[in-house]
Amino acid sequence: MGDHKEQSLRVGAAVRRRRRALELTLAAVAERSGLSVPFLSQVENDRARPSRSSLEKVADALRTTAVELLAAADPACSVDVVRADGAEPPPQPRTRSLVRGHHQMHASEFIGDHDAGREFQYRNDQLMYVADGAVEIEAEGRAYRLGRGDTLYLTGGVRHRWRATESDTRVIVVAVAEHIEAVRDRPRR
Repeated sequence: MGDHKEQSLRVGAAVRRRRRALELTLAAVAERSGLSVPFLSQVENDRARPSRSSLEKVADALRTTAVELLAAADPACSVDVVRADGAEPPPQPRTRSLVRGHHQMHASEFIGDHDAGREFQYRNDQLMYVADGAVEIEAEGRAYRLGRGDTLYLTGGVRHRWRATESDTRVIVVAVAEHIEAVRDRPRR
């Protein structure tokens, strides 16, 4: 028995991603498809499941096919288990995604060091948790030293870089996915 059961697909996120990629409003898609704005909003928020005919109209309005929208859809499951590798630990450093698919949250595990000179700046908020070892994080001109069990919360838009200061370091990063507009533009202080 698998950890990820076959279930119906949530096509709403795929429709929203495609609409935004084309820089179209819901009103424009409604006009092109002949469907109502409220119905399209419900589809995008997975509160309504479009019929095959409606999905084809939406796909035509988005210059794609119903098959492509379904292929890009998220599984409609509430539970998904990502198992740790059972084999010998791979050479360090390594990165492992802790969440499969295209979801609102993203989580990754970093083991060992990585390119400490690389600066990051994400649109949405993120949380860094040191599961093992220690890290040094530079954010907005200040340095922070974190040890096992410590967390650092970064608001979207904060420039930062980090490095492991111990060889057995393991950092978990949980963030709002980049395709989500979770944070409105904030004025800089």
